[in-house]
Amino acid sequence: MPIPEKSSGNNNNNNNDNKRLVVKKLFARQQDEGFGAVVRRSIGRFEFRYFDPFLVLDEFSVSAPSGFPDHPHRGFETVTYMLEGEILHEDCEGHKGVIREGGL
Repeated sequence: MPIPEKSSGNNNNNNNDNKRLVVKKLFARQQDEGFGAVVRRSIGRFEFRYFDPFLVLDEFSVSAPSGFPDHPHRGFETVTYMLEGEILHEDCEGHKGVIREGGL
């Protein structure tokens, strides 16, 4: 599948002469994590270790009383975007907040 490159300069035509090909498709792998939580992890597996600066990219689904075990978030920033529903996130230090649909 060709991906058009960004053009440089003031060339205003929509010519897609500079195309790059998709070299490899990488699919997320579903795995259980925590107590009834299902995670589809794409970035963060050993075979994708060179995708700096990203450590992990997950799509997850949890329903009460499911959840994740205590785990530290040290030395990196986490971002969660809620597609639907809401979740109460509480870390092992006691910091907590609710993330709602459309929230970041």
